[in-house]
Amino acid sequence: MNVGPGHPSGGGGRGRRRRGRRSHRGGPGRDRQQHGGIYTAPMDHSYRAAMAGDKAHRGRSRPGFAPSYAPVEPEPLPQREDDTSRIFAFVDDLFFQAKIQETARKLNVKVEFVKSDKDLGERMQQNGEGPPSLIIFDLNNANAKPLTLIPKLKSKLKKSTSIIGFLSHVQGDLKQKAHEVGCDMVLPRSAFSQNLPQLLRRHGASEDQPPVQ
Repeated sequence: MNVGPGHPSGGGGRGRRRRGRRSHRGGPGRDRQQHGGIYTAPMDHSYRAAMAGDKAHRGRSRPGFAPSYAPVEPEPLPQREDDTSRIFAFVDDLFFQAKIQETARKLNVKVEFVKSDKDLGERMQQNGEGPPSLIIFDLNNANAKPLTLIPKLKSKLKKSTSIIGFLSHVQGDLKQKAHEVGCDMVLPRSAFSQNLPQLLRRHGASEDQPPVQ
């Protein structure tokens, strides 16, 4: 067969067919997949199911964006023979009262709940162990008037007593005011709950026990 410019079966025709095949195999979608990093093929149903299962697992392990691991509970302190307390709390929220009591019971630590500075003074006098190690304030406890009472306690107890307050994480102004009047540490409610066992164990140890790290 003759080969020439007027015959489609010539070399030019074969070249066109090869180019057509290459264009078919490596069309625009394939070029984007290779060079643009865009995956255009439909998602496999099994892959969708696996992703859904993974999201569900992460949702169970991290409720409310909490860490996926459980905090390690500290070891309980040795049982004390006396019944005195070195930790006092101005907390009237029943939920947090129950949480503090239960955590203290597990750690062999005693926490007393007080309502006023007079009440605190009487309890301290009864205990006869000197200044408390820790005073906890619910900064939303209006009956205790934390912003008025904290500077009074700070001036009286000096550095021998730590004062920790907790509040809602959106109360930025209240947090700043609490620091200004002498609160040593101000925590959101969630952080206070998470760190409560370590705080009670550290401050609940008697003075003759080695310091807790």
